[in-house]
Amino acid sequence: MRVNGKTQEKFRRNLVHWYQRHHRKLPWRATRDPYKIWVSEIMLQQTRVDVVRNYYKRWLHAFPTVHSLANAPYPRVLKLWEGLGYYSRARNLHQAAKLVVREHRGTLPATVEELMSLPGIGRYTAGAVASIAFHQRAPLVDGNVARVFARVFGVERDVTKPATQKTLWEMAGAIIPQKDPGTFNQALMELGALICTPANPRCNLCPMRGVCVARTMGRQDVLPNRGPRRTHVRIVHDTAWVRRGNKFLLQRRPAKGLLAGMWELPPLAGNGFRSGRQLLGLRHTITNKKIQLRVFECRLSKSQKTNRTSRWVSSEDLSRLTLPAAQRRALHQILSAQ
Repeated sequence: MRVNGKTQEKFRRNLVHWYQRHHRKLPWRATRDPYKIWVSEIMLQQTRVDVVRNYYKRWLHAFPTVHSLANAPYPRVLKLWEGLGYYSRARNLHQAAKLVVREHRGTLPATVEELMSLPGIGRYTAGAVASIAFHQRAPLVDGNVARVFARVFGVERDVTKPATQKTLWEMAGAIIPQKDPGTFNQALMELGALICTPANPRCNLCPMRGVCVARTMGRQDVLPNRGPRRTHVRIVHDTAWVRRGNKFLLQRRPAKGLLAGMWELPPLAGNGFRSGRQLLGLRHTITNKKIQLRVFECRLSKSQKTNRTSRWVSSEDLSRLTLPAAQRRALHQILSAQ
C-alpha cells in the first residue's frame, strides 16, 4: 500500500506543527542523553506514562549512568523496578548495560542494527532510540503508530498479521522525514496516545482530520482491525502462609523465567505443607491470564525442612525484598489482619 507524496508531506507538516503546540512536558523529552532515552523507552513498553514518571526519576537517581547500572547488584536493580511489571525488562536493561560497558566502552551504539544486538531492544525500541538520541532516520511502529496509520490511510487488514506489519513498517520508513526524525517519531506516538486513542478518538482535534480515511468513511471506531479478540486463560494459584514466631516463610523464584529472582509465598502444591483454612483470595491479570491468588494457612510437618531457596522473614524485611505486586498486596492484607 503506497501513500502519495502530497499526502505524506501534509501528514508530516500537520503532525509536527500539532506536536510543537500540544505535546506533553515529559522528563525524558528534556534530554538527549542516549542512556536516559533508552531507559524511558524500555519503561514505557506496555506501561502508562503517568506510572513511568516516578519510576524514571527514582531509577536515574539510583543509576544516573550506564556504568552505575552495569555495576549495580541485580537484586537492587530488581527492587527499583518493583511494581512496574514485565520484570524481564529490568533484567535485560541490566544485562545490556554490562554489554555496553564491556563491548562499547560505555557508549550506547547509534545504529538500529547495533542497538538490536542488545538484550531487550527490538526493532521499535531501536528505532526510537536511534531517531531521538542519535537523529537517525529510523522508522518505528508500535500499537499507537499502527492505529494512526490504519485510520489515517485506511488499512483494513488485521494489523497483528506479519504481512500487515510489514506494510506498516514500509509506510513508516517512507513517511519519516530526513530532518529531525526523532521529533517526528515522538509526534507520531503522541498523536496515538492523546488524540487517535483506541476508544473514542478525538477526531475533531486531530491534525489529520483533513486526510483521514477512517474519519471520512465513519470507520474510526472500527479501525484498526486487530483480528479476533483474545480469550482469557483463567488460573488458580494456591500458596502457603507458614508462620514461625514473628516470621513467615517466603520462597525465591528461579533466576530465569517469569518474575525471575523475586520472592513470593511458597506454592501449596509439591511442598508437603499441612494446609488449613483459606486466609484470602485476590484476583489480578497478567497479559491474557486472569489469575486468582489464594493463600492458605499452613504448617510444616515435623520432618519437613525448608529448601535453599526459602527464607524466614519478618514484616520489616519486606521493604528490602522484591515481590510481585499481587504477592505484596496479599501479604499486606494478611499482616494487617493479624
